[in-house]
Amino acid sequence: MTKLFATRLALVATMTMLVTPAFSAQGDEALPAPKPGKPINTGDVLSGALNAMKVRDVKNAGKRIATYQITSEPRRLPPPSGLCNLETGPETFQLVPNGDAQAAQLKAFVGKEISIKVDEVACASDPGQMSEAVVTKWSIIKKQ
Repeated sequence: MTKLFATRLALVATMTMLVTPAFSAQGDEALPAPKPGKPINTGDVLSGALNAMKVRDVKNAGKRIATYQITSEPRRLPPPSGLCNLETGPETFQLVPNGDAQAAQLKAFVGKEISIKVDEVACASDPGQMSEAVVTKWSIIKKQ
């Protein structure tokens, strides 16, 4: 039993000596600072993959609600939101449906690339929001 333990310990020590120089060499290089994303204003188009999530609504006694999210390139929001306390701006945008009709419309596009026209956007601030930014007023302009 001790021989098996000693063999494993020697193997781990050898692997650690081989891997440690690789990690320290990577740390010496200076990484370029990430650039902020291009700005997104009212009326601009936001494109990306649409995801569906189920979250609990804190206002309605924990009832599960369908939530939709677009993952896109980093974008800056108009002031005062700016970069949402991120270096490059938000990449995930939660879409808030205004009724069952918009929710059904989004459900048809889950897992696909979509484009929306943004009418109102802000940084996420409530605990139930799963994205970095929230689009409260929007409309689908085309599918890709």
